[in-house]
Amino acid sequence: MNNSDDPDEITLLLDQIVGDKLDKVAVFTPIYINYGKNIKIGKNVFINFGCTFLALGGITIEDDVQIGPKVSLLTENHPLKPEQRKGLIGKSIHIKRNAWIGGGATILPGVIIGENSIVAACAVVSKDVPDNTIVGGIPAKIIKAI
Repeated sequence: MNNSDDPDEITLLLDQIVGDKLDKVAVFTPIYINYGKNIKIGKNVFINFGCTFLALGGITIEDDVQIGPKVSLLTENHPLKPEQRKGLIGKSIHIKRNAWIGGGATILPGVIIGENSIVAACAVVSKDVPDNTIVGGIPAKIIKAI
């Protein structure tokens, strides 16, 4: 998929990776995905280039979401105890309708991004984002309601 510049071919290959027929999804490659079958993508979604989706824990992207370049959706983590650290823990990420994830943002395991919310560029989101809010920073904090 990352070697193509044909939008129809990219969509067809992404359909196969996620195991579902996608509807009006635009993806700029390259995109890096593991466990594609754990990803659900709604209608009218835009994913810019250079994104990484580690989807062991499951990723849901609802309708009308915009994802900026070099965004990382990371559902995987390692246990804190040193003797268990070679294992993986998966926790889902859910991005609700009409959210906008700014370029370079990182969404960590277990996070829900609220409807209509905006994640500022380069933010690191470790906690849920309420509907209709803007968050930014490291760690991301609420900047204002919209």
